[in-house]
Amino acid sequence: MESLNRNALELADEALDFAEELDIGAVELDNGATVLDFGHDFDGGVEAGLLLAELQTAGLATVQSRLDEVAGAPIPTVELNADHPALALLCSQKAGWEVSTEDYEGLGSGPARALVAEEDEFARVGYADEFDFAVLSLESDDYPTESVAEHVADLTGVETSSIFLASVPTASVAGSVSIASRAAEMAVFRLSELGYDPLDVVSVTGSAPVAPVAGSEEAAIARTNDALAYGGRVHLTVREEFDRFDEIVSTANEEYGTPFADIFADADWDFYDVDESVFAPAQATVDVLGGDTYVLGERDEDLLAESFDL
Repeated sequence: MESLNRNALELADEALDFAEELDIGAVELDNGATVLDFGHDFDGGVEAGLLLAELQTAGLATVQSRLDEVAGAPIPTVELNADHPALALLCSQKAGWEVSTEDYEGLGSGPARALVAEEDEFARVGYADEFDFAVLSLESDDYPTESVAEHVADLTGVETSSIFLASVPTASVAGSVSIASRAAEMAVFRLSELGYDPLDVVSVTGSAPVAPVAGSEEAAIARTNDALAYGGRVHLTVREEFDRFDEIVSTANEEYGTPFADIFADADWDFYDVDESVFAPAQATVDVLGGDTYVLGERDEDLLAESFDL
């Protein structure tokens, strides 16, 4: 497979070329790293969020929006299709890098993770990247600093001048859009954690409603997770049978029906104290090639309507 970071670099260049049209920003830090601003000082929009989701998946997924509804209200929905889900979703899109420096906290996703390749997913997939540029998406209401670029450079072995940081607050249009694209990733990750070989997932399609932008970062994090756990839908085509398919949906968790604002509050907003199994789509269809088709879970539109203040 071509370098994931090489693929994503083309999308970072596209963001630079069309920054004005997308209403995003581009700033070169003092150490030469480039920050792409998807929602701090710029408004961005749906198209910016879709491009960000493509960048997070290293260009290995098709991401598009359409108008759907929640509890009778027209609400945008994001749909993602991936025919290389192990690489696109586990080795790239997953927000698996907790970026922490003396002046910054954020969640990192995107192909720069594959240059480090220390998370369990990379051993399961058997992939690590080598490239002279690193592209990392950062979810935080803080703007990335030089220390962030230096931290990423140290771990990836890339010069700071060759680092691209796509930064987005959750409480932004692009933040809501890009997170809505993660339903498929959640399902593939759950399967992998349950012991299923991610390379046996042939193709996946996922969708979720775009949560209205909340007034605070914490409220936005809760809403966007509600959108996935109570509104996310996934279809997976897989090679092998498995006796735990029913555990990949949020209805399998005892917390199902609890708004994420309450789930996170109970954990004092420490996401790593929250059981990983709550991060799952609401519904899934699993189509085993030459075998059975399983239909699992259900959406909770009443909870979504309450979460979205509809």
